[in-house]
Amino acid sequence: MASVLNSSVWRQLHAHYQQHKTTHMRELFDHDPTRFERFSIQDCGLLLDYSKNRITPEILSTLLELAETSHLRQKIQAMFQGQYINTTEHRQVQHIALRTDPDHDSPDPNRQLEIDATKQKMYEWVEQLHQGKWKGATGKPITDFVSIGIGGSFLGPKIISEALKPYWQTSIRGHFVANIDGMALQTKLAKLNPETTLFIVASKSFTTQETLTNALSARHWLEQHGINHQISQHFIAISTNVEKATAFGIAPAHILPMWDWVGGRYSLWSAIGLPIALLIGQQNFSDLLAGAAEMDHHFYQTPWNQNMPVILALLGIWYINFFNAQTHALLCYDHL
Repeated sequence: MASVLNSSVWRQLHAHYQQHKTTHMRELFDHDPTRFERFSIQDCGLLLDYSKNRITPEILSTLLELAETSHLRQKIQAMFQGQYINTTEHRQVQHIALRTDPDHDSPDPNRQLEIDATKQKMYEWVEQLHQGKWKGATGKPITDFVSIGIGGSFLGPKIISEALKPYWQTSIRGHFVANIDGMALQTKLAKLNPETTLFIVASKSFTTQETLTNALSARHWLEQHGINHQISQHFIAISTNVEKATAFGIAPAHILPMWDWVGGRYSLWSAIGLPIALLIGQQNFSDLLAGAAEMDHHFYQTPWNQNMPVILALLGIWYINFFNAQTHALLCYDHL
């Protein structure tokens, strides 16, 4: 980072900032009636309008030069090739492999086989649950699931599920719990039938305090209602620690893997996305993966000046380092 801060392109950006730090947005539009056309991109079914940012053609050109001098192209290629670009943990960053088409060439064919097998198992469970074929210990079909996790194992599935609510299937209802405060779980359980409730416990180590505490409470709730025999019918685990998940009482056949090359914020594309698939259905979840893969392709091959993720990242660098903007607001809304 030090070499970047001492580079000529960084000094150019600082000069641009000094020149435009008090420029009003109205001035930028008054001086350039074609500003929207100049600073917008349409691809992958999306429109990115970044014309309302404090940039000029000269500033954008300098930011794009920063991408070049920072060897961004080589770093993107390294990620797609499966190199160990997570230097702090010495890990690969391969969430992109989770949404790759099975027919697409993979840098690690064996890994792709494991990904495809996990996805197939997920889809089989989704079908069983939607068709009422997955039954609880008393033989009644599952009608509700409770997803127990924290961080990326909770936020990703919950946010995406809420965003895609118009696509929800009516065959099963979903609930999400992360708070270690027992009231969060108990409030949901009070409305559910233990005979028809399935718990999805997402924990890489299966030792995370908040997740395990809620999972133990869920098991105790089932036992209180007389479900002791075949209690494993009411649990699915997503974890790397099969031994601990099994010791908890979850059948090995009900455990899906997690991988250390998937960062928490990207985990919704993995088996952690099972709650999403249950709510929106297999085909819609496959379409979600396909949409992400399309954006991966856009990111990999599109020139910087038309590359949505790159443009957004460069704007972030511009605001953080020169306007000292430490908070990024995401204001999501719709109007029907």
